[in-house]
Amino acid sequence: MRLSRKGRFAVTAMMNLALNAEKGPMTLTELTHDQGISLSYLEQIFARLRKEDLVSGVRGPGGGYCLARPAEDISIADIVTAIDEKGPISDPDMIDTLYHSSRSPIHAMWNEFSTDLYDFMNRISLADYVSRYAEHKQARSVAASKAA
Repeated sequence: MRLSRKGRFAVTAMMNLALNAEKGPMTLTELTHDQGISLSYLEQIFARLRKEDLVSGVRGPGGGYCLARPAEDISIADIVTAIDEKGPISDPDMIDTLYHSSRSPIHAMWNEFSTDLYDFMNRISLADYVSRYAEHKQARSVAASKAA
């Protein structure tokens, strides 16, 4: 599994959709302002997210994009693998080849790291981060009111 720049932008965009779900669909223009990236770059990202059924488009006035399923059902790994590589190596023949190549300890280590990273991101849903964000925002608000 890789975590590319495009993958990070996709996770950030999906977080914005999850955080603003109660407001309705968000346009790509709104998302580009939040992330500071070009519209065409974000269009590429959303084409892949739509293909993987992670977002859905709403046409017409007030249209834009929203999550295609509940935030609890979308893991960070779902988003990253929609944009980047498809998770850790799991093909038995490929694993066998890696373990019997001259560089097998190195390949095995990277595959194990990739598997661990995928498993970690697969355990975290968008909803987890939305609740963490809400807790963080509330903690900052309490700290600010105490300082005043």
